[in-house]
Amino acid sequence: MASFVTEVLASSGKLEKDDLSSKISKLSRKVEETKEEVSDMINKKYNEFIPSMEAAEELMDQVESVSRDIDLLKSCIENEVQQNLHEAVTEYAKLKQQLEKNSAVISMLQHLQEFDTAMEEYHRTLQEKKYEAAAKQLGKAQVSVEALKSWESSDLPLLRALSSEITMQRENLIYHLGEEWKKLAVWKLPPAKELTGMQSFLTTALHLDGGGSKEDKPIPFLSSILQALATQGELQTKIKLFGQVLLKYMLKPLITYPSLLVEVVEQPEQGTVLSLQGEENQVEHPVPSHVYAKILMVLKTLHTHLFDITVGDKKVSTILGDQIWEEMSDCIIRECLLYSIPNNSSQLAAYDTVIKETEDFESQLKEMEYLAGDSTDLLKYARNVNCHFASKKCQDVIVAARKLMTSEMHNTVKICPDYKLAIPKLPSPCGGNREKQEGKRNIQCDQILENEKQLSPRTLCLPVCRISESVQQLVELAIKTLSEAVGSSPQCAVQLFYTTRNIFHLFYDVVPTYHKDNLLKFPHLAAIHHNNCMFLAHHLLTLGHQFRPHLPLKDGVAYFVDLVPGFRKLGAQCFVAQMNVQKAEMLERLCTARNFSNLDDEDNYSAASKAVRQVIHQLKRLGKVWQDVLPVNIYCKSMGTLLNTAISELMTKIMMLEDISTEDGERLHTLCQTIIEEGPLVFTPWPEETKNKKYQEEVPIYVKKWMTFKELSIVLQASLQEIVDRWAEGKGPLAQEFSSNEMKSLIRALFQNTDRRALALNKIK
Repeated sequence: MASFVTEVLASSGKLEKDDLSSKISKLSRKVEETKEEVSDMINKKYNEFIPSMEAAEELMDQVESVSRDIDLLKSCIENEVQQNLHEAVTEYAKLKQQLEKNSAVISMLQHLQEFDTAMEEYHRTLQEKKYEAAAKQLGKAQVSVEALKSWESSDLPLLRALSSEITMQRENLIYHLGEEWKKLAVWKLPPAKELTGMQSFLTTALHLDGGGSKEDKPIPFLSSILQALATQGELQTKIKLFGQVLLKYMLKPLITYPSLLVEVVEQPEQGTVLSLQGEENQVEHPVPSHVYAKILMVLKTLHTHLFDITVGDKKVSTILGDQIWEEMSDCIIRECLLYSIPNNSSQLAAYDTVIKETEDFESQLKEMEYLAGDSTDLLKYARNVNCHFASKKCQDVIVAARKLMTSEMHNTVKICPDYKLAIPKLPSPCGGNREKQEGKRNIQCDQILENEKQLSPRTLCLPVCRISESVQQLVELAIKTLSEAVGSSPQCAVQLFYTTRNIFHLFYDVVPTYHKDNLLKFPHLAAIHHNNCMFLAHHLLTLGHQFRPHLPLKDGVAYFVDLVPGFRKLGAQCFVAQMNVQKAEMLERLCTARNFSNLDDEDNYSAASKAVRQVIHQLKRLGKVWQDVLPVNIYCKSMGTLLNTAISELMTKIMMLEDISTEDGERLHTLCQTIIEEGPLVFTPWPEETKNKKYQEEVPIYVKKWMTFKELSIVLQASLQEIVDRWAEGKGPLAQEFSSNEMKSLIRALFQNTDRRALALNKIK
């Protein structure tokens, strides 16, 4: 036992050379032996009852010795083995770091080798014009440089040199690709300053694969160029610039000018040449089918010789289509389809041809992959023809209406008793049965009213007058527009209906403003405008009723009746303003009569006579310009109002006189007689209006003060007895027109203060 411990202790300084596990194994075996001996001893002590105290003590010593050996070994492990283990780990970490550094250096050298190999391969393929391969090799070299940049301890001067070389070679490759691209598509363009018309585009030409044949420049070579451009990120730019030139100098001119054609010629030395040619064509706007054919000819040629190549995940034709389609389709809509929209609803059915042509056009573009997607703005525009027809029709209607409103008003037409608007025959909303029922109902109504009083044929008819020819055409335009709405699509019909309403709203706003000065300056135009407004109001009463069953409008929609009061007021306001102008002129002339006083003075009488003659002349002049224009009742009322204004002013002036001499009375009587004799002449009807002669006989109806004025004229030359007799105790004609105070004042002015005058004044009660 002691020899074992000695052996263990002797070898404790050499654990690093011996196998530690073998020693532990030996110690474990020794422990087992001791355990067996202790067990055996305990068994003998308690089972065999053999006293063995000495042996037990020896075993205790042996156990203690083994425990000390274990503690010693444990201390050795903790102090020496663990220290040696830490040193080993540190040494291993240093070795690992050195290994990683060596690996990084090897990786850098590999990248440098790959860069050098890629650049050598790049130069070789570039010289052989294998542009796609050259672009790929340049890409590999770029990847190697990027990998070197990620290494922290990389040599910066070396990296700058490599990056500079990559940049220089990329620009060199792009330059060579640009030169090759220029050879593929060579433009011959007109000077920019000369783009003033179709003739300036006749010099435009495009040479494809110029300078060589297809054998010299096969499809793989073309694909190589385009793939290399795509790899370098230059393909989009090249296609964009090409598309801009193609649109400006070839496609847009072909769309805009109907006389411009495209010609495709195969030339042995120059490849394929597209050139623009002119032809004689009187068409003002291009036809969609011709435009589609010309565009397809250009794009098919480009697709065959240049763009039928796939780059990445799309064709080059798709890239070009993305660049030009939006602008090209907008030009087609604006310059072609817009003008192909029918002007009449009856032509809408024929427009299906244009829709089919547009579908075929887009279908062929999709086959060549210029166009992607199922629905485009171009096809939507063509298919939405009803809406565009309505918009175009409404625009044309408003333009035509405004032109009529701003035209001259003095070109007139006469409205005769039998005048009727030409309403087109409208379809029956309920079919033929409705017509039969209405026919039977009319027959029954005729039978019921056969013995009853019938309405006049002219009931609710317009009176004879003159209106502007432009207003008649305006109403005809409104009826034509409503007729277009009948049978159209619901959306179109509603739009056309409200456009018709807008015509009348526009008239209400435009005409009074545009013709404002003339309406105040010229009585003739004021009367015509009055008639125009009444003419429109008259037809607006029934226009909605005539078309209501044929329009898809909801119940409660205001058709045109709501506009009637406004038009009546508009016409009345204009004519009243002109009447006020005439009244002002008339009163201004009468103001020059020096208050009709002291007419025994020749100057005063001359001024008064001149003023009266001017008033009569003014009335006659108005009669000439109004009599054939205004309806006879309106004319008589207007002239009667003006004449009444004149005689009222004259009577007021005379009644204000405090002293009227005999000579003054005679001269005032002469002036009054002039008006009495010549005033009614303005009511004299024209020869073709003999049936209106009654209006001259009924002058007092329209001249409120006419009978008063006649009585005043009589009084100015009558004696006191005649005045008293005509007064007839308040029952005579004189008493009907004057009050007692007015009559007394007039007697005092005419007669001197005598007993006879006093007696006469007493009788005026």
